[in-house]
Amino acid sequence: MKDITYFIGTDHAGLSLKAFVITFLEQRGFRVVDLAPKDTQRVDYPDYAKKVCQAIQNEQDRGILICGSGIGMSIAANRFKHIRAACCTDSYMAKMARAHNNANVLCLGERISGVGEVESILEAFVDYDFEGGRHLLRVQKLETMQD
Repeated sequence: MKDITYFIGTDHAGLSLKAFVITFLEQRGFRVVDLAPKDTQRVDYPDYAKKVCQAIQNEQDRGILICGSGIGMSIAANRFKHIRAACCTDSYMAKMARAHNNANVLCLGERISGVGEVESILEAFVDYDFEGGRHLLRVQKLETMQD
């Protein structure tokens, strides 16, 4: 098993995609913690973004948040210190989110991206590491903007 733990959160609009995401991650050898609701009853996305972001405690922890568009989850997640959430709709965005921005939370829109596209997004997000270098100073500047 890999040292990275993925915390998964959804609102009611992201539940169908959640099972695919969890299976993908587990097949790749990642630890997965499901913090999402268990049924389709309406819930508020900020509550589940909060659960995931508060669970992320170290550099090896990552989150995946799913709602209808991914946008609400991204906005909510980026309210938390040390969270760099990226709403990605294709694999290039996911690659850049990891490689250049050191994103630790991936936000997906179940109503935006189909399973095939989500698979390529997940592959890029889990396969790419932060490049550091010139990007490190930029990411460090983001941390000071929250003070």
